[in-house]
Amino acid sequence: MHAQQRRALLVLAICSFGLGTGEYAALGLLPGIATDLHVSVASAGHLISAYALGVVIGAPLLTAASVRLPRKGLIIGLVLALAVGNILSALAPGFGSLLVVRFLSGLPHGAFFGLASVQAATMVSAEQRSRAMAMVFAGLTIANVVGVPVTTYVSQHAGWRPGFVLVAAIELIGAGGVLAAVPRSPQIPAGSPDAPHLRREMWAFRNPQIWLALAVAMIGCGAIFSTFSYIAPMMTGVAGFAQSSITPLLVLFGLGMTFGNLVGAHLADRYDVGRVIYGVMAGQVIVAGAFYFAANNRIASAVMVFVFPFCNTMAFPALQNRIIGLAGGAPNLAAGAMHAAFNIANSMGAWLGGLTIAAGWGYNSPNLVAVGLGSVAAVIALIAALVQGPPVRVFRPTSGWDDVPPPTNRPTRFPVVGMNTNPIPIVGHYSNSGRTSPDTNPIPVIRTPAYDPGPRR
Repeated sequence: MHAQQRRALLVLAICSFGLGTGEYAALGLLPGIATDLHVSVASAGHLISAYALGVVIGAPLLTAASVRLPRKGLIIGLVLALAVGNILSALAPGFGSLLVVRFLSGLPHGAFFGLASVQAATMVSAEQRSRAMAMVFAGLTIANVVGVPVTTYVSQHAGWRPGFVLVAAIELIGAGGVLAAVPRSPQIPAGSPDAPHLRREMWAFRNPQIWLALAVAMIGCGAIFSTFSYIAPMMTGVAGFAQSSITPLLVLFGLGMTFGNLVGAHLADRYDVGRVIYGVMAGQVIVAGAFYFAANNRIASAVMVFVFPFCNTMAFPALQNRIIGLAGGAPNLAAGAMHAAFNIANSMGAWLGGLTIAAGWGYNSPNLVAVGLGSVAAVIALIAALVQGPPVRVFRPTSGWDDVPPPTNRPTRFPVVGMNTNPIPIVGHYSNSGRTSPDTNPIPVIRTPAYDPGPRR
C-alpha cells in the first residue's frame, strides 16, 4: 500500500470514527438526556432504537437511490448529512423532536459504510482488500475505545448537547479529509455494460450466497451485541466490579473489537474467506460459553471482556469482503445491505439478551444467547460452504498421469474466473461450471512444443 492509499483510508477511518462515536455515544448520554428532557431512562433508550432503525432503512434505500452518482461526492454528502443530524440533535428542544432527528440521522449511516467499504476495496489490489476495509472499520471499533468515553466525560461535565456537537465536528473534519485525499472513481460511460445501474445492483441479490452471508452477519454478529448491551450490569452484578471500573472495562472491550477486526482482515486476505467466517462463528460459540462460566471471577471475566469481542469481530472484514466479491460488478447495494444486517444484529441481540434477564436467568445469561446465535450462524456458514461447491471442475487427462498434466502437445494453462482466479490447467473445453461442448463453447487452443516429461518420481 503506497502513501496516497494509506492517507485515503485514514480519512475514511476518521469518518467511521465519527459515525461510530455518534452511534454508540448515546449510551453514555442517556442519563443526561433523560434528566434534561424529563423522560425516563427507559424511554430515552428509544433514541438508540430509532437511530438503528434509520440505519436499517437508509442503508439499502439511499444506496439504491444514488447508485449512479459519483462515489466520492456521495461519501462526502453522506458524512455532511450525518454532521448536520448531530448538530440538530444538539439543538432539539424536546424529546419528540430529538427522537425524529435521531431516526433521520441514522439514514445516511449504513449507506456510508457500504460505499466506504467499496471505495476502500477498489483502491487496493485484491490481496489487500480485507485489510483496506478493516482500516475503515477500525475507526468504528476505536470509537468504542476513545470516542464513547470522551463524549461521556463531556456530557458529565458540560451536558449532553456538547457531546453531539463534538461528534459533528469530527465528521466535518472527516468530510474535508475525503475531499482532499480520496481519489475519484473512474468515470464509466452511461451506456457501458459496466456502468452502475440499479437493476444490476438488484440482480446481484439473485445469488443465494449473498442472502446466506447476510444471514450470518445478522445472526452471528447479534451474539456480540447480546453481551455488549448488558456488559455493565454483568460486570457489576455478577463479576463484582465497582461502578468506577466500567469505563476501563468498556475500553478493554473496544480494544478487543479493534484488534479482532485487524487480525480478521489479515486472515481473510490470506485464507479462504468462507473458512474464516465459519471458523470465527464456531470459535465464538466456545468463547461465549466460557464467558458464561467465567463471569463469576473478576480476573477471568476481565480476560473474556477482551477475548469475546476479539473473536467475534474477526468476522467483520471477511463478511464484507465476501459479499463484495459475490456481488461482482454491482457491490454498492450489497455492501450497504451488509451494514443494515449489522444493525439488525444490534437490535436483535440486545432484545434477546434482555428477554433472558427478564426471565430471571441472571445478568450473565446473554452469553447463552451468544452461544445460541453463534451456533446458528456457524451452521448457516457451513451450509453456504457446502452449497457453493467448487467454482471450476477440472477433468484430468487420460494419459496415465493422475496429477497436473505435463506441458505436452495439449492446451496450455488458461485463467478461469471463479471464486479463485489463479490459472489452472485446462484440457478440453470448459466453463465456470465444468466441461462444455466444443461446438457450443469453443475455447482457443495454444499449442506448445513437444516435451518429454521423463519418468515420474
